[in-house]
Amino acid sequence: MLSVPGALDAEQFKAICRGHPGGVSVITAQGPDGPVAFTATSVASVSVDPPILIFSVSSLSSAAPSILAADSVVVHLLDADDVDLAKLAATSGVDRFADTSAWTRLPTGEPVFPGVRAWTRAKVVSHLEAGGSTVVAVHALQGQINRGAEHEAGPLVYHNRTWHKLGAHSRLD
Repeated sequence: MLSVPGALDAEQFKAICRGHPGGVSVITAQGPDGPVAFTATSVASVSVDPPILIFSVSSLSSAAPSILAADSVVVHLLDADDVDLAKLAATSGVDRFADTSAWTRLPTGEPVFPGVRAWTRAKVVSHLEAGGSTVVAVHALQGQINRGAEHEAGPLVYHNRTWHKLGAHSRLD
């Protein structure tokens, strides 16, 4: 019979999750004091009809209050060509929108980084408190693909505290 260890603490849980890679996205919204952004590895599609995505935002994120108050967001799905944006949106204390040539606003007002692999504007449909984070469900309304999934840059993933790209070298058949 397997012996089950005691309670899992935060550090053990982080160590378990570090071994599970996540696709990298940047979420943006318009806040009361301007645009906000954060990097997420928690984006997942949960339905295609209607098209629903989920992501989580930590209460520790400076973007959290604006993201959680927003009626709509833009979910940017990144590839390795977008690693600089991923790093920028993951860095605390910087103006993520200082380079005005890298982003614009959609006609509906949300900030968007139009050069990423793909993005979707989405309406927030629900929130679920989950520990120190909130899971946000959004209904994808509009979007654009700039580079297909087969693009040579390869998908951007985060694994064990480092950025990686997937490609033919990592394919298992």
